Amino acid sequence: MFTIGEFSRATGLTIKTLRFYHEKGILVPACTDPQSGYRYYGERQLDRARVIVQLRALEFSLEQIGEILANCDDESDILEQLERQKTALVAKARQYRDIVNSLDRIIHTEMEARMAARQTSFEVEEKTLDPILIAGVRMKGKYSDCGKGFAKIGRSFGRHIAGKPLMLHFDCEFKENDADFEACMPVRKAKEVDGVSVRQIPGGRCVSLTHKGPYDSLGRSYAKITSYIKEKKYEVLMPTREVYIKGPGMIFRGNPKNYLTEIQMLVKS
Repeated sequence: MFTIGEFSRATGLTIKTLRFYHEKGILVPACTDPQSGYRYYGERQLDRARVIVQLRALEFSLEQIGEILANCDDESDILEQLERQKTALVAKARQYRDIVNSLDRIIHTEMEARMAARQTSFEVEEKTLDPILIAGVRMKGKYSDCGKGFAKIGRSFGRHIAGKPLMLHFDCEFKENDADFEACMPVRKAKEVDGVSVRQIPGGRCVSLTHKGPYDSLGRSYAKITSYIKEKKYEVLMPTREVYIKGPGMIFRGNPKNYLTEIQMLVKS
């Protein structure tokens, strides 16, 4: 089972939104602790949440989403219901053609993502990380803003950069516009640069998982690694890390399907 914070990170929905969806009956937790009131979510809610996110992006109202999901019992039912909704929209007017095409993309993206998850050879592993000297720029905002931090480090340290870029995440949940993170790069030696923190981050016991695919599908790998950690009863030490093994280049974006990102979580048992 996932806590609401863990479920937030895996789905890209804020805690405030998850509570609202619970109140509306759109996304109900698997169970709620009667004493603490804490909400807990299971695997079944993950696929439902992902479909809700994509339908909301298409400006479906909560009432419409509720109707679409009303009779869905499992993952296959959700896709079948989306297909029925698509057929109904086609029967209406030309103005709905864009929505129909978008539904096609949702179905294709979901099926492609599930197939990729089944075919990947990457599994959760445990290893020991060595301490690393890093140059970091602490930021607050959207995760996509990290490029500004990496660019600043690249300009300041150049040939002294000694490894793949990484990001430290200081939040236990997904944040939309006010995430607390640090863009970092390993460096060979320290020097003072305004706005850049140069320090050694600790090593230690680590649970890691390499994710293959675009950054907007990282939630699936977060769900997988979180399930493993909970099964082992490990305690995660913050901040968590993402190491960008293969991503967009400075000039060419590359194919996001081939991006490689290693999620690293230092733990104590």
